[in-house]
Amino acid sequence: MSKEYDVFVESLRQELMERLGLSEKQVYFEERDEDGMTPNGDRLFVECSASSAGKEVCGIHTEELFEDYEDGVSLEKIAGTVESEIRKLKETGFFEKTKNLNNYEKVKKDLFIRLLNVKQHKRELSRAVYRRVGDIALVLYMQLGKMNGRISSVKIRRDSLEEWELDENTVFEAALLNTYFISPPRIYYWEKLVYNPDYDGESFMDLNHEFFLKRDSIGNCLSTARRTNGAVAIFLPGVAKRLAELLDADFYMVFTSIHEVMIHNANLTYPEDLENILRDTLREATPEEDFLTDKVYRYCKDTGTFLVYKGTVFLELGKPKACPEKSEEN
Repeated sequence: MSKEYDVFVESLRQELMERLGLSEKQVYFEERDEDGMTPNGDRLFVECSASSAGKEVCGIHTEELFEDYEDGVSLEKIAGTVESEIRKLKETGFFEKTKNLNNYEKVKKDLFIRLLNVKQHKRELSRAVYRRVGDIALVLYMQLGKMNGRISSVKIRRDSLEEWELDENTVFEAALLNTYFISPPRIYYWEKLVYNPDYDGESFMDLNHEFFLKRDSIGNCLSTARRTNGAVAIFLPGVAKRLAELLDADFYMVFTSIHEVMIHNANLTYPEDLENILRDTLREATPEEDFLTDKVYRYCKDTGTFLVYKGTVFLELGKPKACPEKSEEN
């Protein structure tokens, strides 16, 4: 690394010592060491607490932060963000979970999947475990607990997967199933959402109860019981197949945000119209941080595969597939 990088790391170290009231020994830097503590990159270690049982230490990947610094993010903002995250973790006791990260059996029930746009999150995905469907990444996370009513989580890095010595598909399929039970898929009717804030959607996956999906051109809103990051529902086990059976047709997917996806009967709508509607929705109603994709997708009932609409044709994508260590160019 450059001299500027060295100065950045030391400046960040000094900032964190002052902000957190820690001593020189409690904030220390370790360079990449293939056989030591940092085989996957430089880290700044912060001692968050100590007891007779041992120390709780947070490792911060400085190379990633330096990239943000080079992109124009100030040192003060970076230090402030790191300080804030460390304080949150200390207050909620999340270190109890993260210290078990190298033990799959202890964390497997907390693994789940979230969706991110591939191009928008290219840098962070280069170290993450994910599958790709078009420009959508299905990313492996671990939930740490609740904070201010929201789930706090951390991405699983490829080095953690290597420590578990498990097949990536095995871990991913288990995480998809976890996601299904953590936040089950639901169909939401707009008229009920408007008049009932406690409305928790329709449990269309229950095969013991008859359910009729709307087959008109307006479409159906698919999300999860939590409704946060609910667009993942379409990729959960059996969901796409069930929707196709209920519609008795292929269907289009319009991801208006990371939180929901509109399902449209392919026999009653045109992809170019949906593309225009999606473009308007993203511009007028979707916050930048909630953006997932500006493309219309199709699910094929007979083959169980996904396609993406580009120009005037649909390109076949198959089923969600594992991605290489470095994210693909879009």
